Amino acid sequence: QVQLVESGGGLVQAGGSLRLSCVASGIFISINDMNWYRQAPGKQRELVATIFGLGSTKYADSVKGRFTISRDNRANTVHLQMSSLKPEDTAVYYCNSVERGRPYWGQGTQVTVST
Repeated sequence: QVQLVESGGGLVQAGGSLRLSCVASGIFISINDMNWYRQAPGKQRELVATIFGLGSTKYADSVKGRFTISRDNRANTVHLQMSSLKPEDTAVYYCNSVERGRPYWGQGTQVTVST
């Protein structure tokens, strides 16, 4: 059974930093592509960052240079380091992966950036 559990969200002032974590079970993050999505109130869920199975990464233009996705294969955990946070980064952040054609989502973690 695949489970993704996020943590690390919270309230931070603009310009601050947060580190999100996603602990995976039932899949191997060293093989699967792992994604971070976010959804702000009244908006569609958007893809923020991906770390591919071979280790390369991809970012949405809105977070390039500020966010870094990484993984700890031993801990089967994916991280999203967020720096220079802006109020528009406020959203629920979700960890995601696809296993055998089926998408799996974590429960989400709230990130709120105040002015």
